[in-house]
Amino acid sequence: MSAIPAPMIPLTNGTRGETVNIPQLGFGTYKVPPADTQRIVEEALEVGYRHIDTAEMYGNEAGVGKAIASAGIPRDQLFITSKLNNAFHDPKAAHKAFDDTMTALGIDVLDLFLVHWPMAKTTSLEATWTAMVDILGSGRVRAVGVSNYQPDHLRTIINATGVTPAVNQIEVHPYLTQEPLRELDKELGIVTEAWSPLARGVVLSDPTIDRIAGELSRTASQVVLRWHIQRGDVVFPKSMHRARMEENAKIFDFELTDGQMAEITALNRNERQGSHPDEVQGVK
Repeated sequence: MSAIPAPMIPLTNGTRGETVNIPQLGFGTYKVPPADTQRIVEEALEVGYRHIDTAEMYGNEAGVGKAIASAGIPRDQLFITSKLNNAFHDPKAAHKAFDDTMTALGIDVLDLFLVHWPMAKTTSLEATWTAMVDILGSGRVRAVGVSNYQPDHLRTIINATGVTPAVNQIEVHPYLTQEPLRELDKELGIVTEAWSPLARGVVLSDPTIDRIAGELSRTASQVVLRWHIQRGDVVFPKSMHRARMEENAKIFDFELTDGQMAEITALNRNERQGSHPDEVQGVK
């Protein structure tokens, strides 16, 4: 199957001054079992996904690598993201972890490498980000960014290095719209990626979303993903089922009205489905 016609969003930091574009729709691999990863990612690539998000923490980078190798899709038509695990924030450990990620994926150049969580209590944010900038300078990754960073984290690393993350991957969905953080990302030139874009399915039974889905003859998941797309978020929903992969990809042939967008945004409860960064760091 041909590639999903997802819009491309330019990222701000790239090696050798190149423009790095990320597909706005991708496929997530969080909690995809390692034994099933190759098969699941191969199906996603067959459906037309060309942006795959993985992480060392997920334990399935090798399966992603095998799927990439077996798919026969030219490497320059794929966008692959992985992440630095929490135990490897010391600069030497970060470089070793990146090497291990590249070995597991079996590729020469990664498209995007993120710091998975801000672990200021174990290694300084500045030291870890400096290591990421060094990895970027190696030419083995096309862009670097962060995940789950709060405003103080972002300002700390930018002020220390002068290098702005290309991406901040954070939990975003209609029950956690993250407006202030998204606005700061935009102000700084950072692309916001939304993990858990469907709130792990919780928002799919919301009456407002269900009504809008009925008005448009679409599914609830399509409506929520379309809301993300029109807001400018990068999204990468995960599914173990091909029919759902296909459903999630069919979001580029309709639009939500301004009124429908506002209704969905108004559902915000500041309600998380995943961990708060402070909890991961042991601050709370």
